[in-house]
Parts: sequence; structure tokens; C-alpha cells
Amino acid sequence: MDREWNDNQPIYRQLRDRVVAMILDGVLKEGDPLPSVRNVAAEYRVNPLTVLKGYQQLVDEGLVETRRGLGMFINVGARGTLLQGERQKFLGEEWPRIQATIHRLGLKAEELLNGSRPSSKAALSKPAKPDPSEEER
Repeated sequence: MDREWNDNQPIYRQLRDRVVAMILDGVLKEGDPLPSVRNVAAEYRVNPLTVLKGYQQLVDEGLVETRRGLGMFINVGARGTLLQGERQKFLGEEWPRIQATIHRLGLKAEELLNGSRPSSKAALSKPAKPDPSEEER
């Protein structure tokens, strides 16, 4: 997990999101234990209650179960549940913004599939526009 926290979200939420990413990426698999609250709190220098609150969100979402005296473990089906939810979130929230940007910039499917590099034919046929910041110098 990344050791840096941003100011846009509470740390417990960022912690929850990092565990979710680890499940989606296959770093944590069904049945795997979560690192202990104490270890995470010490390693990332956060309050144990903050870690517990992030973990509790995972329990509330049905992604993690608490086994008394043993710790917290990834539930069977957690990755599938997350994939479904994250796909819906992406298609409902993020994709419309991305699609609008693609439309605004006039990008074609070929350009998107080939990455950010323009084709050499297009680069040769269009004269390069000067950088406005360079004109001011």
C-alpha cells in the first residue's frame, strides 16, 4: 500500500479504497487475512481507530468477515462483488466525463486504441503549432 495520504478524502476511506484495489488487483484473494489493525496503524502512522473504521466499512459492505480471535478475512465472492460495483460506478460516473472529453477533443477510436502518439502520417501532414508559452518569451 502507498504510504501517502491525500487531503481529498478521510484516511479511513483511503485505506478502504486501497484494500479494495488490492482485492481487485489480486494481491488479496478470497480467504486471505487482512493485515492486523495494529500493524497497519504502526506502519502507516495512523490511529488504530482510523484503520478499524476503514476495515469496518469493508465488513459493512460484505467484503470482509471478522473471525473472533483470528482477525479479518476476505469473503468468498468479494472480488466479483467489487468488480460489478466498480464497473457500474465507472460506467455511471467516470465514463460520461471521459466520453465528453473524447468528444470535445475530437478523438477517434484509432487514436484511443493506439495510445497518445499521433500517427506519423498525421504528424507530417500538419505543421506543428507553436507553444503559446514560448511565444511570450
